[in-house]
Amino acid sequence: MNLKDRISEYPNFPKKGILFRDFSPILKDPSALSHIADEFSKHFHPKDVDVFAGIESRGFILATILASRYNKGMIMIRKAGKLPGKTTKLAYTIEYGKDVIEIQKDIVKKGEKIIICDDLLATGGTAKASAKLIEKVGGMISGFAFIIELTDLNGIKGISKYNCKSLVKY
Repeated sequence: MNLKDRISEYPNFPKKGILFRDFSPILKDPSALSHIADEFSKHFHPKDVDVFAGIESRGFILATILASRYNKGMIMIRKAGKLPGKTTKLAYTIEYGKDVIEIQKDIVKKGEKIIICDDLLATGGTAKASAKLIEKVGGMISGFAFIIELTDLNGIKGISKYNCKSLVKY
């Protein structure tokens, strides 16, 4: 299946000069969702993952699809202030400033094997910060799963020490 056929393109969104690649049409197609799960299951062995982590917010969707396929759990990596209870935070630099992500403090068990999921890998700043956050609380990164990778932005460079899989590359 060619997933590129199911990805919409929006020029000048969210601002002029940006070509937004939108995977939303994939979500309407059950065969595409099944294909995505099939492709990642060829790359990541079930013994190499205890839980999937989704990066806010589109990563939640991919992490949930894979968690269901693998019969594993899913946790959320969110922007600061979005999770109840005690959290662990990590500040990091993005293209135009700083951002903060967090997870619930006791959601990851020490040594738990985690695959981090997001819809798109661009510059890699949030992906790299997510790995640091998971490792900070004792988790082990088994890999990264992305539906789309924008190769010109070289985001893979910051996470190249991990097992990374992208299904569509532009």
